[in-house]
Amino acid sequence: MSSGKPQKPVLTGQRFKTRKRDEKEKFEPTLFRDTIVQGLNEAGTDLEAVARFLDVSGSRLDYRRYADTLFDVLIAGSMLAPGGTRIHEADQNKVTAHCVFTSEEKHSSIRLHAQLLLFLKAFTESEQNKLAMLTGVLLANNDLPPPILVGLFSEGIVKEGISACFAVKMFKAWIAEKDANSVTMALRKSSLDKRLLELFPANKQSVEHFSRYFDQAGLSELSEFLRTQRCLGTRKQLQKELQEKLSQDCPIPEIVVYVKEEMKRNGLLEPAVIGLLWACLMNAVEWNKKEELLTEQALKHLKHYAPLLAVFSTQGQSEWVLLLKVQDFCYDNINFMKAFAKIVVLFYKADVLSEEAILKWYKDGHSSKGKSIFLEQMRKFVEWLQNAEEESDSEGEEAK
Repeated sequence: MSSGKPQKPVLTGQRFKTRKRDEKEKFEPTLFRDTIVQGLNEAGTDLEAVARFLDVSGSRLDYRRYADTLFDVLIAGSMLAPGGTRIHEADQNKVTAHCVFTSEEKHSSIRLHAQLLLFLKAFTESEQNKLAMLTGVLLANNDLPPPILVGLFSEGIVKEGISACFAVKMFKAWIAEKDANSVTMALRKSSLDKRLLELFPANKQSVEHFSRYFDQAGLSELSEFLRTQRCLGTRKQLQKELQEKLSQDCPIPEIVVYVKEEMKRNGLLEPAVIGLLWACLMNAVEWNKKEELLTEQALKHLKHYAPLLAVFSTQGQSEWVLLLKVQDFCYDNINFMKAFAKIVVLFYKADVLSEEAILKWYKDGHSSKGKSIFLEQMRKFVEWLQNAEEESDSEGEEAK
């Protein structure tokens, strides 16, 4: 028998591997830093290339997990030690010159960096909300320029819904700090009003979706602003097309079909369209400089297009708008001052304007422009309308 110690049993056979889901992913901030620094250095001074690199890298690098490292690099150029010094500063492969601290001390330079810094996906939802609120306050007090918001239109954060959520929080803070007018004015001045729909993915870029989203968020002022801006843009385009058709002497039925289709497509209301038609008709002619010939020329032109105006003046509001447009035009163009009443009578005979609309305008619906002159011009015709109305009423009473 052996006097040695008994040998311990040895396990043999297949080794069992640890399952992937049971392994903890290593936390490697230095490796993350090296990847970011390399990409930034390769992009060089091309800010668009930098933006593309950061956007594309966001899909494969864990920005949220390495948020501190990411912002150390973007702000200071490399990882920072607890005392604030850069780690491995002497190693150029671990440091980038593309950061805030090495940029020029100019507003325009810092703003370009801010566009990259403010809207990355590294933040948690709570952090995004806080940043959005801070951005709103800074914008309200003119401490940040509105063009910085173009970073919100980055495809990556738009797809994830970050842009729209950020915008809601930001606009609320901005309005709380100032007012809605401050927001809309800044958006117009920076031409961002034309890009608001880009806060949403392509399949949701509609006025209806924007309005529903912002209305539910309690920002109906912005949804109304967008609708107004889109309507103005649509009207400008419609006016351009109408003037083109008028210059080509297109048949009236063809113009009617076109306008109705545009109204349906863009949600335009009749009162807006009648004003647009009047403007186009009066801009389509080179008017005679002699007043007596001009009136004759205007009446002939308007008589030809009266059937077109009649199609889009079927509502009392539309008729009133047309009357005001005619009044304003005749006042602003002095040679038309004496033609006002004749134009109104022409429209009455052509069923463009109703008796009720004319009487309403005469009583209290007119504007102050040329008021005394135009009311005097219309006095006899209005008296005739009133007498005709009274005779009609008395005949009706006798018939009973």
